[in-house]
Amino acid sequence: MARPILGSLSFAPLANATLLPEQAALPPHDTMANAYRALKGRTRLLLLEEWKRLAPPPPYYIFPLSLVPHPFMGLGKFMAGRIHQRRAQKSYLAAHPSWSSLDDPKHCPRCGEEEETFSHAILRCQSTSFHRERLLQGLTSVGPDSPLWTNKNLLLALATFIRATATNYPPDMFPSLPSSPASMVFPSSRISRPMGLFSSPPTRAI
Repeated sequence: MARPILGSLSFAPLANATLLPEQAALPPHDTMANAYRALKGRTRLLLLEEWKRLAPPPPYYIFPLSLVPHPFMGLGKFMAGRIHQRRAQKSYLAAHPSWSSLDDPKHCPRCGEEEETFSHAILRCQSTSFHRERLLQGLTSVGPDSPLWTNKNLLLALATFIRATATNYPPDMFPSLPSSPASMVFPSSRISRPMGLFSSPPTRAI
């Protein structure tokens, strides 16, 4: 009969705690917390670098990449989508053509003064000057460094402006502009459940 590979070797002495090395004391809590924050920051930086290397954004996307939700994502889903599209230049604005509308005119169909870009639609279009003066006083930029993207009150004002002017709405979404549930503009309620593009039913069929 074959003998066990380990033969008669016994591990019993290892059960004696006195033979084990003393357990080192853990570092102070502040040291561990600081190390964790440093590692977390370094990891996020590496993730962003790999993102830019493996899937770089197109040259026209000027906003910084982020691993956390943008503040405007706290708005209603429909309105957050309007803003996402404009930032990505994949919206219904005339200067944001898709593959199916490359040859379409890019000038603003409302005022005709210049190309209908994100900044034109929000900051300069004369057809919406009344709402701009009422809602967006002091806003001078929609670029990456604008306080708009970190200020809750400015974001709510932008959402109200977009809703009031219906800019970047699908051209055939509404035959005429209806009154809108607040959830299209304001942050979604924690109690209500989202329904499709809206957080509550629209006032009429679309």
